[in-house]
Amino acid sequence: MMNKYIAIAVSLFTVITVEPARALDLIETPAFKTDVAAGKMPPISARVPANPSIVKFNGKTAVPGKQGGKLNILMGRKKDTRQMVVYGYARLVGYDENFSIKPDILAKMDVKEGRIFTLHLRRGHKWSDGHPFTAEDFRYYWEDVATNTEVRNESPPAAMIVNGERPKFEVLDEVTIRYSWSKPNPFFLPRLAGARPLYLFRPAHYQKKYHAKYTAAETLQKQVKAAKKRNWVALHYSVGQQYKNANPNLPTLQPWMLATKPPAKRFVFKRNPYYYRVDTKGQQLPYIDEVRMNVTNNKLIPIKTGGGESDLQARGLNFNNVTALKQSEKQSGFKTNLWRTAKGARWALFPNLNTQDPMWRKLFRDVRFRRALSLGINRREINQVIYYGLAREGNNTVLPESPLYHPRFKNRFTKFDITRANALLDDMGLTKKTPAGIRLLPNGKRMELTVVFSTEESEPSDILELIRDSWRDIGIKLFLKPMQRDVLRNRIFSGLVKMSMWFGLENGIPSADASPQELAPTTQQQLQWPKWGQFVETRGRAGEAVDMPQALRLSALNKKWAEAPTQDGRRKIWIEMLDIYTKQLFSVGIISSVPQVVVASKHLRNVPKRAIYNWDPGAHFGVYRPDGFWFDAKKRKLN
Repeated sequence: MMNKYIAIAVSLFTVITVEPARALDLIETPAFKTDVAAGKMPPISARVPANPSIVKFNGKTAVPGKQGGKLNILMGRKKDTRQMVVYGYARLVGYDENFSIKPDILAKMDVKEGRIFTLHLRRGHKWSDGHPFTAEDFRYYWEDVATNTEVRNESPPAAMIVNGERPKFEVLDEVTIRYSWSKPNPFFLPRLAGARPLYLFRPAHYQKKYHAKYTAAETLQKQVKAAKKRNWVALHYSVGQQYKNANPNLPTLQPWMLATKPPAKRFVFKRNPYYYRVDTKGQQLPYIDEVRMNVTNNKLIPIKTGGGESDLQARGLNFNNVTALKQSEKQSGFKTNLWRTAKGARWALFPNLNTQDPMWRKLFRDVRFRRALSLGINRREINQVIYYGLAREGNNTVLPESPLYHPRFKNRFTKFDITRANALLDDMGLTKKTPAGIRLLPNGKRMELTVVFSTEESEPSDILELIRDSWRDIGIKLFLKPMQRDVLRNRIFSGLVKMSMWFGLENGIPSADASPQELAPTTQQQLQWPKWGQFVETRGRAGEAVDMPQALRLSALNKKWAEAPTQDGRRKIWIEMLDIYTKQLFSVGIISSVPQVVVASKHLRNVPKRAIYNWDPGAHFGVYRPDGFWFDAKKRKLN
């Protein structure tokens, strides 16, 4: 049953807590016994919090394991060291495998009226270097970084601003912090639990060494010069990026800590001696001692995975790799699983409503044109030819597993209908054609449309080849242009790209309490209206003001949702936004629920055979807690 995956957000009136930690006979980690015996490291009783987070495995699909071993994974980019923060998934509060938000790093969080959040830390919790993790780390971030006018690149993020109001910040004691707003903040907890989380803290003892308030100017200037940075602000920022995870000297709370200085082709992550989670036997997590991340060409990941070079792999693998991987299972010693994806669409087309080309901008803003494009796509053919009929055909919208789902949202303007598509284009006055049947644009040129997509993905070109054939029947000549991801995004943001192909809604299984902000202009990352999103994101400092009635309505509803006092009110807003979004086809969904290939060593335990693979909520493997994955005796011996 997939319905268990829909509990995305918590109530605004709740106490988030966990069962109090019982007394445990802690077992020393084998990898640390020598250092503990030599006095180089404190014993485990002094390394974990007084009330550690105790992990209870269900005994069926997951069981307590044994410590040891090295896990190999493959990544396509050197900056993918950040994926260890995603997979490690240590968060103040986090989603569990049922996508409910619960305390994680925190022992408890009290929430009053959806606007007052009291955070309770675990007494005795320590950073990976052994320094105490306390309220001082929160105070330092808020007072010396976030609200410090000199440190503009780390000002309070949007999730901490409610109607222009910053929170009232209070340190109640060494392990208790409070954030208060005058109105509810429904974005706060989901952002704390995110794949790329909101960080409310910094390792103050470490970062003070790079802060002008705490370090002598002469000393700081030497550090700035040695690091080749502009000033102390730039240095402070570069050494303290917790999500980027590129500084091996930066203390962490994650299960594994970076031990390799970039750049490198292999990054090693070693277990955190002060990690806050233990199992019911008293063993400190993570079970696995070391993670080795090997960087390779993204196109080689399926081949190397098939050759047994990865113990746990999903990134870089697509559905079209299944057959080859299945054939390699026995020889290379792994299992190939298929997890369900939870995006609103695996693939969608994004007409850039903010493109620099005024003629194409006008065409894209005509709903008849967007609907014609959708009607001209044979989704059934795409599903059968590329996905063997295992995917779902339809719009970029919520999935059947969401309580907000309705078939009309999924099916609008998605039935393959060349006649109807041609009629819509004719109705727009685009009736002139070349002898070959290609329509002419208002300026007399041929209607030629280039769709750009990432070189890191193999599926778009196959899908677009099929769309090219059917769009030709409605008088549109389609061209394909693969681009490196960062280049692609920058060109879209600047308005140079007319249409792109990318993933759909990040959260396809929301409840009414999840934010509907993906349906309205809110961020530059939205490829259908990047300049509108940038305008909202920067509070008018950059981008373009929203100037389309339907998009303005979505923006108004998104704001109204944030202020709605009841779940029923939030649900009604969601439904109206979904109705507008799918009627207007601001993005043209193609296919959804495509199975994600997940390869795991046959010796790796506690990896789900069936699960949801999603970025946010989900953090890919994160919600299934890889710190609880472990190798059986044979694999540990091989390592």
